[in-house]
Amino acid sequence: MINTLLVVEDEEQLRKMLVQHLEADGFRVLTASDGQEAVEAYRNFGPDLVILDIMLPLIPGMEVLKKIRSVDNTPVIILTARGDEIDRLLGLELGADDYMSKPFSPRELSARVRAVLRRSRGGDDKVPNQVKGLSVDLLRQEVMLKDQLLSLTTTEFKIIALLSEHPGQVFSRLQILERIYGDIYEGYERTIDTHINNLRRKMEANGDTGIKVKTVYGAGYKLVEEGSSNV
Repeated sequence: MINTLLVVEDEEQLRKMLVQHLEADGFRVLTASDGQEAVEAYRNFGPDLVILDIMLPLIPGMEVLKKIRSVDNTPVIILTARGDEIDRLLGLELGADDYMSKPFSPRELSARVRAVLRRSRGGDDKVPNQVKGLSVDLLRQEVMLKDQLLSLTTTEFKIIALLSEHPGQVFSRLQILERIYGDIYEGYERTIDTHINNLRRKMEANGDTGIKVKTVYGAGYKLVEEGSSNV
């Protein structure tokens, strides 16, 4: 299957270079040169993955990311200026799946694209993780809590999938980052707190379900059932 990518970059020379390289690597590539074009292309063509520059005319890249996350969990790799930690931090908090700092190697970008696509698809042999009242379908990327479907971002889904695979086990922030992004993101551990808080809010919207993401102070987070020995 040929994956379709949407490259959103206002710098024409870089955009053309990325298209040429990604097409040579076997991808179908759509492009947008500003935020408005990006939103329209995303709605019209439904790409498998979005490569999104943060600094865009008309609609900023972060707003484009918010619009994508409001309707779907399509994987997004953000492009930022080298050393701009605020953009990277905010992008990860908003649900970006990965980031790359400019300048970067097109070959590395292709590798990141393939890695993110693999993570987003999951394995064909995976079955739902089951924890009393909670079902995490790794193939469909769906989470059911007390028969209610949760609307989660890609990052929130990866966190609950990890925790539900090992109920009662404590994961540090850095461990969660490494497991869900497949790389070391030292210095960004606190982004996990934002994702956890959002995940808790969505879980608690269904009332008292008996399933909690518990903070283990000084250690990290774990998934527990109220009344169990793991609480």
